[in-house]
Order: sequence, then C-alpha cells, then structure tokens
Amino acid sequence: MFFIFILGLCLAAGIFCAAVNVSMIVTSRPYIFSSIKDVPEKYAVIVPGAKVYKTTVSHVVRDRIEGAINLVHEGKCERYLVSGDHGRKDYDEVNGIKDFMCKNYDVEESDIFLDHAGFSTYETMYRARDIFCVKDAVIVTQKTFAPRAVYLARKLGLDAVVYEAPELARYSDRIKASWQIREVLARVKAFLDVTFHVKPKYLGSQIPITGDASESWDK
Repeated sequence: MFFIFILGLCLAAGIFCAAVNVSMIVTSRPYIFSSIKDVPEKYAVIVPGAKVYKTTVSHVVRDRIEGAINLVHEGKCERYLVSGDHGRKDYDEVNGIKDFMCKNYDVEESDIFLDHAGFSTYETMYRARDIFCVKDAVIVTQKTFAPRAVYLARKLGLDAVVYEAPELARYSDRIKASWQIREVLARVKAFLDVTFHVKPKYLGSQIPITGDASESWDK
C-alpha cells in the first residue's frame, strides 16, 4: 500500500511538472524573438547575469551582451539593466559585465544600470519592476531560458519580450542538454515563486531606469 502511495505521488509530481513546462513554453512563444528586426521597441534591455571571471566573462554572458548592445544600436532599447550576483566581495557579476561592455564595445557607460542583487531570474524581474521602475523591457538570454524569463517578467507585470542571444561560439550538445534538464525544474520553481509571491532576498530604495545610472553603481 505504501509503495502504491509513493508511486502515486511520483506520478502526480511528474504530471504537474510536465504541465507547468508545456504551458510555460507554449504561452511564452508570442513574446520570444530570434530576429532583431522583429523585436518590438522597449525602453530597457535586461541582461541577466551568469558566470564571469577576473578579467573576462563567460560565453553565455558575452552572447547576452552582444544581443543587448545590438538592440540599443538598432534603436530597439535605450537603457541597459545588468543584473547578477554581487553577494560577495570576491565575486561580482555586474561590474564584471559592465567593465567588459565598456572595454570591448561602443557603449555609453551612463546608460548602464547595475542590479547587484539579481541572484535569480525571478529576483532580477522583481527588482527590475520594484527597484528600477522598469515598465517595458527586452530580456536577452539563451533560447533554452527564454520561456521562463519572459514568463516571470510578464507575470510580475512587465511588458516584456525576449530576444534570443546570438551564439557567437556554438555550444556543445552536452551543454545544451544539461541546460534543458535544469530548466525542467527551474520552470517549476518559477511557477511556484509567482504563485506564492516569494519576496527577493533584497529590495531597497528605488533607482528609476529613466534617471541617473551612476546611482546604481558602487560608491
């Protein structure tokens, strides 16, 4: 009897997980764009953080930067919101991304806002709305992560779409498979975060995206 009960729970969890994933992927499709010419104009472009190193950034971050800068240069967006993990003194995604952008691309530093507490995609979108007063945005991320990112943004009230980051260097099938496996559970967590109105680890004073970007930098 106990075995049947556990089996039933596993079956129910599997059905729930599949339903969340299918629903999120299907409903997000109208808001995901692979061609920059099709992306609607929005005020901000959100660059979610990922792995950075002491003197450079990961391929994932570099592709997101490339996409974001192309959007601004094409007149699709005006301001950058770089969001990531700066929870420790010895690891700083946001300044690493900003420094890489300013060093390697034609960007205006005054257009780059930094969200130092974007520890997850959910927190990035929540803080974009509540701290940076973002109302409309293009999120630049990889195709695998696009449905979850735009789902979270729109559920939190942002008029948001996703531009799929260009692959400047092809990712291996093994890497893409690992992303897909991770996303199955990440989408369920995103659904639960929205459903239960989870609060970010940090909030704080507002720094409107329409204002002075330097207010978001390290003092």
